[in-house]
Amino acid sequence: MSTIAARLERLPPSRYLRNIILRISAGAWFELYDLFMTAYISLGLVKDGIFQAATANPFAVDSFASFVASGFAGMFLGTILFSWVSDRYGRRATFTYALAWYSLANLVMAFAQGAAAIDFWRFVAGLGIGVQLITVDTYISEFTPKDSRGRAIALSQFIGYTSVPVAALSSYLLVPLTIAGLSGWRFVALVGSLGIFFIGFISVGLPESPRWHEAQGRNADAEAAMSSIERAVASETGVALPAPTADERSTVHGSWLDIWKPPYRKRTITLIVFNATQTFGFYGFASWVPILLAKEGVSIVHSLLYTFFIAIVNPIGPLLGIRFADRWDRKWQLVVLASAIAVFGLIFAHVRAPALIILMGTLITLSNGLFSVAQHTYQAELFPTSIRSRATGFVYSWSRFASIFVSFAIGSVLARHGTSGVFILIAATMAIVVIAIGGFGTSTRGLSLEELTPAPVL
Repeated sequence: MSTIAARLERLPPSRYLRNIILRISAGAWFELYDLFMTAYISLGLVKDGIFQAATANPFAVDSFASFVASGFAGMFLGTILFSWVSDRYGRRATFTYALAWYSLANLVMAFAQGAAAIDFWRFVAGLGIGVQLITVDTYISEFTPKDSRGRAIALSQFIGYTSVPVAALSSYLLVPLTIAGLSGWRFVALVGSLGIFFIGFISVGLPESPRWHEAQGRNADAEAAMSSIERAVASETGVALPAPTADERSTVHGSWLDIWKPPYRKRTITLIVFNATQTFGFYGFASWVPILLAKEGVSIVHSLLYTFFIAIVNPIGPLLGIRFADRWDRKWQLVVLASAIAVFGLIFAHVRAPALIILMGTLITLSNGLFSVAQHTYQAELFPTSIRSRATGFVYSWSRFASIFVSFAIGSVLARHGTSGVFILIAATMAIVVIAIGGFGTSTRGLSLEELTPAPVL
């Protein structure tokens, strides 16, 4: 009898599978809104005197760096301490509860008073976001055949990244205002809590990953889930499904310690270095761009306007990824895009004309979007199904851990060396990404999850 993996790999494109991806991506929309909202409400928090943009002591509770760091600290603990939950209890349940968790935390944060309380609830929201980040990538990758895995993640990222212009436009319109006695940034934060009202629509009827069932040894559940998917796809296409062409079996039992055995040890170390450094380029720009512009003398209104124009580009990178994500090896996509982020960032630091600021910011954002598609697809395909969430969560947690210090590092560098110093720091970390992935990364193009994840060598 053919395995679940072989049966999934031979499924043709269908609205049914796209609908699964779309529903998972709807949850990811709120996750990405929350992530990028940090930058767009920053000027409102500073205007209210809750936080300071740049301080002599970046570790002070009232520094903006502490607000950014609180969210990333929560994400770090969420990914490293709770990524096992998805492997133990399933992708669907973990996805649903994580969405509810950070939606409620955002609701409370929107009404919190004082820097310490806001930092705390930002940390609590980060716990849920950290779990969600890993679960979404794992969930989608396990439903999609090898030839469309990159496109599936790209579609998910495209949908998620449409939240960024929404956050930017909401901030441009609301942050300068006071409504019913509440500062406008609080209403921007409230949008991030609306995911709680969409949980039923997103999760009801959403199937569990058959690969997860099989990896847990739940063969009857795996067969039931797989048969249901096959019936839906066959009914939609109106033709018999092609016979499975391979008999690739998932590893039923797995341990976190397997990531330290060949061939996973090299992948683990490479991805730790990659994640600890790439976050400087990605979130170093995305979380700080309004502050960086304001530091150069741009007014609050103009800073938010420029940021909005830059933010519009966010969904375009993943949209391009839908077409090109599976065409080139993701390893080399990451190398080229990291180089582009470094170059465009150094130019951004030295331009002053509004058109050039928007152009360079747009190119950085476009590169970041494509980079994100390649990164999220790449990490989720390098470890076995039985430990995919734990392994991916562990290596990705180094990105969240580093992001805590990215905030303080950028705050400190900004105070001492200005925006030029910030982008020199970003370029240096992107150089490390190029060396790590280019020199030690694993090629994945055209390989199924099972081909990429053999049994570890004891």
